[in-house]
Amino acid sequence: MAILKGRVALVTGGASGMGRAMALALAKAGADIALGSLLQGGAKAEGEISNLPARDELDKVRAEVEALGAQCLAAELDVSSDDSCDAFCRVVTERYGQVDILAHAAGITAEAKMAGHLDPTWHRVIDVNLNGTYRMVRRILPGMLERGWGRIVLIASTAASVGAPTSGAYCASKAGVVGLMRCVALEGAPHGVTCNSISPTWVNTQFGREWMGDIAQNQEGREGEQYIADAVAANPQGRLIEPSEIGGLARYLCSDEAAGMTMQDLTVSAGSLW
Repeated sequence: MAILKGRVALVTGGASGMGRAMALALAKAGADIALGSLLQGGAKAEGEISNLPARDELDKVRAEVEALGAQCLAAELDVSSDDSCDAFCRVVTERYGQVDILAHAAGITAEAKMAGHLDPTWHRVIDVNLNGTYRMVRRILPGMLERGWGRIVLIASTAASVGAPTSGAYCASKAGVVGLMRCVALEGAPHGVTCNSISPTWVNTQFGREWMGDIAQNQEGREGEQYIADAVAANPQGRLIEPSEIGGLARYLCSDEAAGMTMQDLTVSAGSLW
């Protein structure tokens, strides 16, 4: 059912993982899509874990979206850069006229304890995950308020409420995303704009698997697949979350039926705490 026909969705981190899944789910519901993603060649901080796809991977997702009958614009987007955010939003507005939905999945992590944490790495994680969320919301929200309709879906994490000794920057950034979500939801409430966050546990994405592999190899001296198998075994449902589950929830949150769903941090963890 084309419940989002005539709507335009801007999806960050759209070349892979949860961003791709949200883009496909929103396109299936009738929305036209603007895909933004930081691509290979972008600068990384020491110890940064991030999935930087090649341009052809972004183009492949664009083709997948178009195969569903939706229009799709796909371009590079660095959410840690004001200039990049401005340029991307300008191109999207020129193409579509407006943005009705923001589905924000761009994010990175780094594993380090607080004692001896590298300052540039800390600032990089906060700048991408939290400031990047601010940058995109700041640019898209005013138009939604003016038009009296909007949906904002932010990818947070179970890490927003559960700590880990080597994930301080990531946990802090995602807790900040949840706090920001609540404030944006209250600002948008009188104007038909909702804002929610989705907090998954480990998701079966390349990023998630690389992150688990990094923990396994650099902290525990074992193979990443062993760590993943243990994470699966420890989950109450005995599995990783699939990206399509995040896409399906995002689609619902963007529907008119979900107009009353706002200021919610929705955990998708199959019963797991982390």
